[in-house]
Amino acid sequence: MSDHSEYSRGDLRNTGLRLKHDREWDYELDRIAEAIDERDADTVGLQFPEGLKRRAPSVADDIRELVDDVTVLISGQPCYGACDLDTYLMKRTDVFVHFGHSPMKESEKIIYVPLFSNVEVTPIMAEALDTLDDPGVAPEIGLVTTAQHMNRFDEMREFLEDRGYTVRTRRGDDRLTHEGQVLGCNYASADVNADQVLYVGGGKFHPLGLAMEHPEKRVVIADPVNNVVTVADTEQFMKQRFGAVHRAMDAESWGVIFCTKIGQGRWEEAQRILDDNDDAYLLTMDEVTPDRLRNFDVDAFVNTGCPRITTDDGPRFHKPMLTPGEYDAAVGNKPLSEIGFDTFHGTW
Repeated sequence: MSDHSEYSRGDLRNTGLRLKHDREWDYELDRIAEAIDERDADTVGLQFPEGLKRRAPSVADDIRELVDDVTVLISGQPCYGACDLDTYLMKRTDVFVHFGHSPMKESEKIIYVPLFSNVEVTPIMAEALDTLDDPGVAPEIGLVTTAQHMNRFDEMREFLEDRGYTVRTRRGDDRLTHEGQVLGCNYASADVNADQVLYVGGGKFHPLGLAMEHPEKRVVIADPVNNVVTVADTEQFMKQRFGAVHRAMDAESWGVIFCTKIGQGRWEEAQRILDDNDDAYLLTMDEVTPDRLRNFDVDAFVNTGCPRITTDDGPRFHKPMLTPGEYDAAVGNKPLSEIGFDTFHGTW
């Protein structure tokens, strides 16, 4: 191990990665360096989510400052979650580091660095009190957040308890690492005995899916990154999904997509649809994009991989792109009124 009193300009141990709203991330470089030393590693692989790939060279510089004679390889593959590991790089490096997500499945081979956010959460939670039902009327409240804010989960809970709420939380299933954590494909942690749920985190996709998965609950969004409080409204989203199902009802041929990424394959679901439909064809791919599907001459697609491909990017595909549940509605296996949000359970 090398001993450097000064670190490179890219060093992030003290300063963190600075983004808007003064967010900083701890890359846990000392833990990575220790693992490299313990394993006498010659190669280390780094995988970053899309929004942080631009900082990868700086992190590589800092690792080389800490450790002598190590080759750093940076994954250029798309990465959208802990389900989306670069298995090729993982097999070809002595140490593999996955940044930005909590473990979906523990492994001695993988070092997970979740990149907890330093954003303060109580100011936006205080604003959310005006939108939440008063504890005198509805004392029980569910609390969920994303991996980036799990380091402040106890603080969130205490904030609500100090104001008279009874906070209901749980760890959903094996796909989730922490109590109260939700993913873009899994909202089992919100299955608690409370009529309202507070989601603390950025974006609307997670709480939107949560509201669809648990339509009996009122979901309030406290976004500490964009500093806004809203209530999850599924109406516009459902109109888009109903439109896709209606366009697919006349389909005579179907492309059934099986995703080969390590944490996104649902083989049994894909096989179920193939057994149900003689005019369905299995398409295997690691990355599902509009350009890749444009060359296939089928009337509609069913995506058994990541649900966010269907819901986020669905309108970009040249033919209707449905979830497995939406497929069942389109071919008459179940009523259109029963379609819900496609969720993912289990690991690999």
